[in-house]
Amino acid sequence: MNDQEIEDLRRVVKTALAEDLRYGPDATTEATVPADATALAEIVPRKPGTLAGVAAVLAVFDEVLGSGYEVLAARKDGSVLTAGEPALVVRGSVRGLLTAERTALNLVCHLSGIATATAAWVSEVDGTDCRIRDSRKTLPGLRTLEKYAVRCGGGVNHRMALGDAVLIKDNHVVAAGSVTAALEAVRRHAPELPCEVEVDTLAQLEEALSAGADEILLDNFTTGDCAKAVRLRDEVGSKARLEASGGLKLENARAYARTGVDYLAVGALTHSSPALDLGLDLH
Repeated sequence: MNDQEIEDLRRVVKTALAEDLRYGPDATTEATVPADATALAEIVPRKPGTLAGVAAVLAVFDEVLGSGYEVLAARKDGSVLTAGEPALVVRGSVRGLLTAERTALNLVCHLSGIATATAAWVSEVDGTDCRIRDSRKTLPGLRTLEKYAVRCGGGVNHRMALGDAVLIKDNHVVAAGSVTAALEAVRRHAPELPCEVEVDTLAQLEEALSAGADEILLDNFTTGDCAKAVRLRDEVGSKARLEASGGLKLENARAYARTGVDYLAVGALTHSSPALDLGLDLH
């Protein structure tokens, strides 16, 4: 994880623990577990998948247990998980581990679910030059971590926010008057930023290519039209990267990838991936 991701992780962990401890300490655990009890704890996948979020679990343990635990074994994020084989093994205070349990699992299950879904898409396009890319369709406050999980699954990130890259969508084109006008306006305003323009038709694609777009998002194109778009780009000698978006499913991912587009944009990676089932077992 990079520095920004670590900073965001700490913020998320503090917020999540504040929710669980809003009304005081873990009453159930304090009533049933002796203060000096220690145990071995394993984070164990109930189903196979791809791991993301080990750092999140450890950040929760750091916040709750401080130095009161020891890491005995840990798989790396991006590892393929087998059901029943521990992803993380620690020893520490039982009270601390149980207090931290739900927050830690919420994060690692969610992030591993994204990584697992991403890995499935990546597998579908294996052998092509197409990459699986995410979007800004993320849960508020979790974008940095969710996009990290996409990378753990073998995907690549699109822009992180509104100011680190330009994406000219249909409403921007309407406001500017045309694809060309929108591109020219962006180049005057933010020439240093990478720029992508969304097109809905092959005619708009021709305009975007003529205007020298760096990247072009093919919105709701069929596989046939994506193939035509690739041929048109190559015929005019453009180096613009093409991204298919809309109507994509795991079942048709390979067909789209084989058209020659550079990316498949999959917003579902972050907004719809089911959590991977992992549990915390004490021994």
